[in-house]
Amino acid sequence: MSRFDLSPLYRSAIGFDRLVGDLEHLLHGKSSEQPPYNIEKQDDDRYLITVAVAGFAEKELELSVEQNTLLVKGKRENAGEERRYLYQGISEGDFELKFRLADHVQVKNAKLEHGLLRISLLREVPEALKPRRIEIGEGRALEHKSE
Repeated sequence: MSRFDLSPLYRSAIGFDRLVGDLEHLLHGKSSEQPPYNIEKQDDDRYLITVAVAGFAEKELELSVEQNTLLVKGKRENAGEERRYLYQGISEGDFELKFRLADHVQVKNAKLEHGLLRISLLREVPEALKPRRIEIGEGRALEHKSE
């Protein structure tokens, strides 16, 4: 895989250094996050995060959102059980995943079925922040009168 030089972005993107750092991590870093997950863009405003949580019960999972960060935690209740594996391919350890959410992205719901935790997200931009079209009319421009 070729390496991209992102240093020009550091010079021209004031205040976006964290974003550029995240891009570098995605491009160059190798993720060994457990459990595995997918992030799916369903349309312009709807997203779906699917986390493979095989063996976790609903009461062993916790979701929370704080300051635009979605936190998904899994903590086993029977973590102390001793087992003798010949081969262990399914991770049974506790985990914590963090997802940074863009402004106006809200968690709509979450459900657990068949070992998959599905988290639905929706971007809802308030009307006051949406772009609006300004009509150009005929006539004179408004004049400001000084008192």
